[in-house]
Amino acid sequence: MKSLEMAQINYLDEIMKIDEEVIGNNSRREYIMKAIEEERCIVANDYNLIVGFLIYDTHFFDCSFISLIIVRHTERRKGYATSLIKCFINISPTKKIFSSTNKSNHGMQEVFKANGFIQSGFIENLDEGDPEIFYFKSK
Repeated sequence: MKSLEMAQINYLDEIMKIDEEVIGNNSRREYIMKAIEEERCIVANDYNLIVGFLIYDTHFFDCSFISLIIVRHTERRKGYATSLIKCFINISPTKKIFSSTNKSNHGMQEVFKANGFIQSGFIENLDEGDPEIFYFKSK
């Protein structure tokens, strides 16, 4: 059964497994733990298995910013990222919502487009040779 909910601190290890699978290390553990403690992390569950998560904040010019959307490799293209985004849009504390992804991440670009986000600019020099594309959606 698919469900979405705010992450609980006891989910941290399972969320970290997903993050480590994607980036190859546990360098974001403190960041993710803080997001959970501050109730800024939403998880997607499927039969009591966490399959993905979304982290957001409101420090981007006082607008909501989705900083991470990560879904297990084995669970991609099943609608989890879209479900997480739609859930967040419903609870977003601001009308303006931003996010970003690398120019090389075509899959995430398609997810943003499919969910009504529009390109809003880009920044060079964050990842060498792979500009960051920013996306925007109004609630």
